[in-house]
Amino acid sequence: MKKVIAAALCLFCILSCPAAGAVTGGPGELKAGSALLMEKETGKVLYEENAHVQLEPASVTKVMTMLLVMEAVDSGTLSLDQPVRVSAHAVSMGGSQIWLKEDEEMTARDMLKAVAVVSANDCAVALAEAVAGSEEAFVARMNQRAGELGMEDTHFLNATGLPAAGHVTSAYDIALMSRELILRHPQIREYTTIWMDSLRDGAFQLSNTNKLIRFYDGATGLKTGYTSSAHYCLSATAEREGMELIAVVMDSPTSQDRFEAAKALLSFGFANYALVSAYPSQAIPPVAVELGVYDAVQPILPQVPRVLVEKSQAAQVETTLSLPPSVSAPVAQGQTLGQLEVTVAGQRVGQVPLVADRAVDRLTVGGILQELLRHLFLSP
Repeated sequence: MKKVIAAALCLFCILSCPAAGAVTGGPGELKAGSALLMEKETGKVLYEENAHVQLEPASVTKVMTMLLVMEAVDSGTLSLDQPVRVSAHAVSMGGSQIWLKEDEEMTARDMLKAVAVVSANDCAVALAEAVAGSEEAFVARMNQRAGELGMEDTHFLNATGLPAAGHVTSAYDIALMSRELILRHPQIREYTTIWMDSLRDGAFQLSNTNKLIRFYDGATGLKTGYTSSAHYCLSATAEREGMELIAVVMDSPTSQDRFEAAKALLSFGFANYALVSAYPSQAIPPVAVELGVYDAVQPILPQVPRVLVEKSQAAQVETTLSLPPSVSAPVAQGQTLGQLEVTVAGQRVGQVPLVADRAVDRLTVGGILQELLRHLFLSP
């Protein structure tokens, strides 16, 4: 099992180093202080502009808040059906909110929905307290997680993105945490793709602050942000033809400017790039096993690799098998037997392990004797 996991990790490393380069032209003029376009599966940056400049993220901060909530759900420390009691601190947030009352209870699911759809600050803090005990402890986790993700331009001071001196991040770092959220927790789409909904048995209406959900084909999320000092920010995600992109826009002068910039980035990506499955160009042959209880073992791909390429190179993805004629028993299930090399336009972009589909034990002394006798009597 450990070898299977190791093989899968090797596969991931290959896909993180695609052959795609920067397409000339770019998305055109963007009305934003910084911007970045990233492909989700590989993490490849397809376009960037001032991507590491530290800026205020406003409510795009809540991407990290949602990430930690989803990780708490996955770990079993929080249930989405769990009632969360609202503290006086959560009620005091102001800004975007759903007007929670002190000691009111609402399920974590409904609070997460309110955070994703209308950027509810009161719900964000209530969830932070449910996960970590206090907003302060939650913020410590936010910064720890940011460090783990390589978000070197980031320092969080709260779970909401409300103005605070020193609460900063960058377009690149927002893309990193957005990727982690949508890659590891695709169920977040249940909330980020809502256009209109309600809470409190229909008494409180929700309308998504991310207008791309309704007006951009394939939009999947993710989070808007605005304060008078941060201006208009957005982490926008969209998927077409099996490829999901993350467009980050910060410091746009108007709300419409941020949406137009995100649309330009996403459309540029979809027009110029594609994820191509690198299937073996021939049938994978079995490998002979010496002194095994089976004569051969079948190499398999743990997963068909996908390579990010410029669309003009989509037909130039090729693969080459590298396998030994035989291996010695014992063979463990998932053991690496060989490699599948992937090239794009003749350039090597990586290799994928070919692993054993089953375990093959070594013959015992008695088994070896039986095999000798069988070959002796079957020989012409």
